[in-house]
Amino acid sequence: MDRGVVGFHQDEEGHWVADLECGHGQHVRHDPPWECRPWVVTPEGRQSRLGLRLNCVKCDRGEPRDRPG
Repeated sequence: MDRGVVGFHQDEEGHWVADLECGHGQHVRHDPPWECRPWVVTPEGRQSRLGLRLNCVKCDRGEPRDRPG
């Protein structure tokens, strides 16, 4: 299910996580060659991706929110 990005935070290992409008989080690593997301490493890049729609597999599985809403 597609959900919009409303913000970002870093996990305990320093990896970037997109905060989705549904309350779930999804990692958005820049980890070449598997994931090429250079925009994630700068504040301007992350800001430019607010509203981006990502497929939320947690919603597809009916999982509860990761964060309070």
